[in-house]
Amino acid sequence: MRRHLLIGHFGSEDDVGIPAASDEIVSELDLLVGDRLGHGIGYALSDMEKLNLGPSEVAVDLMVLAAHIHAADTRLARSTESQDGWSREIRLVVPVSDPKLWTRSASIVKRALDFLTGDRWQIGFRARPEAQATLAKPRPKPLLPVAFDAINLFSGGLDSLIGAIDTLEAGGAPLLVSHAGEGAVSKSQEECFEVLKTAYPDAAFDRLRIWMTFGDGLIDGVESESTTRGRSFLFFSLGVAAGTGLGKEFVLRVPENGLIALNVPLDRLRLGALSTRTTHPFYMARWNELLGALGIDGELVNPYWDKTKGEMVDECTNRDVLEEAVGHSLSCSSPAKARWKGEPQGHCGYCLPCLIRRASLAENDPTEYGVPDLAAHTLDTRQAEGQQVRSFQLAIRRLAIRPGLARMLIHKPGPLSDHPDRIDAFADVYRRGLEEVGEILDGVKTAPS
Repeated sequence: MRRHLLIGHFGSEDDVGIPAASDEIVSELDLLVGDRLGHGIGYALSDMEKLNLGPSEVAVDLMVLAAHIHAADTRLARSTESQDGWSREIRLVVPVSDPKLWTRSASIVKRALDFLTGDRWQIGFRARPEAQATLAKPRPKPLLPVAFDAINLFSGGLDSLIGAIDTLEAGGAPLLVSHAGEGAVSKSQEECFEVLKTAYPDAAFDRLRIWMTFGDGLIDGVESESTTRGRSFLFFSLGVAAGTGLGKEFVLRVPENGLIALNVPLDRLRLGALSTRTTHPFYMARWNELLGALGIDGELVNPYWDKTKGEMVDECTNRDVLEEAVGHSLSCSSPAKARWKGEPQGHCGYCLPCLIRRASLAENDPTEYGVPDLAAHTLDTRQAEGQQVRSFQLAIRRLAIRPGLARMLIHKPGPLSDHPDRIDAFADVYRRGLEEVGEILDGVKTAPS
């Protein structure tokens, strides 16, 4: 295992010295491209300005911090930079507008990141150089009314699509915020948005996207990492930055069904690499704690924390629009993996999100899956197409035998102490979610070949 230190700086003239431990590998993240903030941040700020949004300086800091996290998370291979093949030791030094404010909040950021990515993070802050003391662009004057009344995360997935439809049907004017990733994801976001614009031509809603990628040579001699567990920190940061630009108290809606949000391990092997925590209640609670510590007048909420994906589909407030758009949404955890087989990118049909999607749409599913019929032949549990299905079958069987286990198992991914009044509801949505998936796995056979 090697310890890494990533130091952010604003151009070559920002050469403040940062002490490093003798066993730390030091890398630098240049935040400027010419005179502009790089890594998609400058473009995102310009897009906010066009939308009449003026994010705060602290919100810009948040995006800069997210860039450091995303860079470290995607450019440090777990296989070579960790002792156990998973947990890395990463220290960041981030230039911000108010180092004292951020230093008081550092423990919250660390707690959130340690939980989110499974790594050991240390976060330090220093003052921005004088030339970059002010980076936020105020809203144009004379002040124009902001068109949006809330922020919705919009990933291009089925849950975020339903969240957007429900918000629009309720008369809301959301700004839909996305992280533009690989080609299939970006295409899905684009096509779902176009369906919504056609369906709601008079609604005052729009979208904001950030593109953030880092070259393979960012950290010398180290391969990149594909798990991207920290990506949701970037996603949430952009949403919060846009929220501060509203100039009033805001709500950032994070639409996610309860089964995925809890992401209870289906078996003991899923506690690490295969168990994401991007919308877990503990992680979202840390975000709300961070907003409070930073003086940001906003809140992250998941309106669907107690719903299964099937319930979200059934209760969507405009089923016609959903049916029009659902085929454009993308749920697969790794849509690009089909590329290695020479097949079009899309839904594999057997990863955890694909199985939950299949169960939620059941008879009315227009999705083309890489494995179109799970019951066509016995699925090999030594191959990816059978592993997730078998794990679901075991989890469903275990809970059918001992339903009371649900109340204990929901604590496996992380603490739920922030929501003591929701424990029974969490357990119930976990049970219902497994039952929903169980319906499409009836008759599906799995075995090692």
